[in-house]
Amino acid sequence: MIMHDLTELGLLRSIWRITVLERMEWPARSPDLNPIEHLWDYLGREVAALNPPPRSLHELKQGLLCVWSSLPIPMSDNLINSMGNRCRQCIQVRGGHIPY
Repeated sequence: MIMHDLTELGLLRSIWRITVLERMEWPARSPDLNPIEHLWDYLGREVAALNPPPRSLHELKQGLLCVWSSLPIPMSDNLINSMGNRCRQCIQVRGGHIPY
């Protein structure tokens, strides 16, 4: 499946002609409905708070893995469960801003 916001439409049409992809409609200029952005924010804040801070790429990878493995399950559950409401609100405001 490919997710798109209808930009670069000519390129996308060309790709669709030569490949077999299932298309998922995504509102153009929509607020970011992808809950992974909240997880990236959480990971960034937690890694930035590591003491001592990572000093190498290896330490950064280890810090990210440590933070990821300790991700609170209720946090990911809440993000997943919020998708229905996010989509309803996005439709209601016709792709405008929603408070997520």
